[in-house]
Formats: sequence, C-alpha cells, structure tokens
Amino acid sequence: MTQSERNERQRLRPAPLLFEPSQAVADPEHFFDLESMDDPLELLARATELTQAFRAATDRSVEFQAMAAAQLADPRRFDRLTAADVAERAEWTEDYAKKMIEFGRSLLDASSTA
Repeated sequence: MTQSERNERQRLRPAPLLFEPSQAVADPEHFFDLESMDDPLELLARATELTQAFRAATDRSVEFQAMAAAQLADPRRFDRLTAADVAERAEWTEDYAKKMIEFGRSLLDASSTA
C-alpha cells in the first residue's frame, strides 16, 4: 500500500467498531444490531459502515503484525527470532513470515524517517 493510499484510507475514517454488550454477543443472531433494522436504506448504510470499519481494522492489524514480526526478527536483538520461529508463532508459512518481516521493516523505516 502506497503512502497516498494509506492517507486516503485514514481520511475516510470509517465508523468506529464498538464492542457489543455481553448479552448481545451471546445471541448468535445478533450482529451490531443490524438484525433489528427494518429500513433497508438504513441497513445498507450501517452494514456498509461496518464493512469499511472491518476492512480498515484488518489492514491496520496486518501492519501491526508486520511491525511486530520485523522487531522480533531484528538481527540487532540478542533474542531475535528466525522467520521460521515468527511463522510458527503467528501460524503463517515461512515464506509469508519473510514477506511480513520485510513489510514490517519498510513500515518501521518509514515511521522513523517521518
């Protein structure tokens, strides 16, 4: 993802994800109160907001995963992990771990120069 794409995504600021009350989570049919909406326009708008929020949260989580993987694999650490170790802990393949470590390094480098 380029910096301009990241800036655009941050500008859009999707609806915040709020934790649901425990009694609502216990009901498998309950999902952010969408099941109680009767107006299809309102349902479409709220479901779209949630979709955008989940996508943004996923993208941001992946960035944090990558930065953590890069930090754990940093050769300057005396207790550094190999790509195989990172892969095992994150339940990734080793090839994917290598890509995430590299991605994380690029994110860390960009944040240190910003």
